[in-house]
Amino acid sequence: MLRIQRDGKRQDIGLGSVDTSSRSPEDRRDSEKIPILARRHLTLAEARDKANELRKFAKAGRDPIVERDRDRRTTPTFLEASKLAHAAFKEGWTSKHAAAFLTSLETHAWPTLGKLKVDAIEASDIRDMLAPIWTSKPEIARKVRVRTSQVLNFSHSKGWRATEAPGRSITVGLPRQPKGGNFDAMPYAKVPAFVSDLRTKAPSTGRRALLFLILTASRPGEVRFARWGQIDFANCDWNRPAEMMKERDQHTVTLNAAALALLNEIKGDRMPKPDELIFPGLRGKPLSDAALNKVLRDAGLKHDSHGFRSSFRDWAAEKMPAIPDAVAEAAISHSVPDKVVRAYKRTKFIEMRRKLLEAWSNFIISPISKAV
Repeated sequence: MLRIQRDGKRQDIGLGSVDTSSRSPEDRRDSEKIPILARRHLTLAEARDKANELRKFAKAGRDPIVERDRDRRTTPTFLEASKLAHAAFKEGWTSKHAAAFLTSLETHAWPTLGKLKVDAIEASDIRDMLAPIWTSKPEIARKVRVRTSQVLNFSHSKGWRATEAPGRSITVGLPRQPKGGNFDAMPYAKVPAFVSDLRTKAPSTGRRALLFLILTASRPGEVRFARWGQIDFANCDWNRPAEMMKERDQHTVTLNAAALALLNEIKGDRMPKPDELIFPGLRGKPLSDAALNKVLRDAGLKHDSHGFRSSFRDWAAEKMPAIPDAVAEAAISHSVPDKVVRAYKRTKFIEMRRKLLEAWSNFIISPISKAV
């Protein structure tokens, strides 16, 4: 037992048990490989050495007990640390980002890094993990790299790693990634023909979700996570909460006649629960990121579902010149930089956006029957 005075108070610190065994020279050498603070069975000489080390920590203002037990902590694997980091961070994330964080690591990082202790992971391990997707899936690779670093930095803050995540050394040995670009958008003049073809095919969750995305000029994630409780049929609005929006601001989408008709077709005569997904995937979970693009690939098209927002925006600029740009930007939930114009957002903007999206619906589905 080591007895010290710390902050004016007596403190007794257990050093370990007395080693009374008769050790061979080989056993003694093996024991010496263990740091003195981590040894639990001590000779008298070893106990004195350990006591001296702990006194030094006390004089430096550090807690001797914390330092004694530091090496006894169980270091988690990368998989375990990922889940702990996710639990710590998810309150500040959108539900979409929280789900993507674990999914991307599970798919790309856990197979190679999952079983490694976080204190043993080096730049070369991360580089080898990223290599298969670095050029073929550059956007995903960048996200996986960032999320891997978040897990390792979290581990450093918890004392499981001696250093933070490796930096630039990760990309040494990796080829240059292709330059990023905008989402491949279908020219707006071709959208009506595509929508007409889409509507002739047997309805599926993916096709209906893509059609709803086009009609509302929404992002794929906003459609995939849309729930029935967000739909206001009486006022023809889709009220999206802040947590599902890219800008973290609540946003209202005005629903045109075709979008409402599609929702009524999906709903039928039943009364879905408010938290029920409008476009559920397997086992009631949200559709995957690739589900909407698969509809395009099945049609032999290389365009991206996110690009329909650009199709809508180009159409609005060229075919609806009477509508201010700020209204078109608000329709796709982009922030309006002009403070004066933004002041009218709650009044005139809603009605102008309603007319704009109704005109977009008439353009891509022409004519809309009076029954709708």
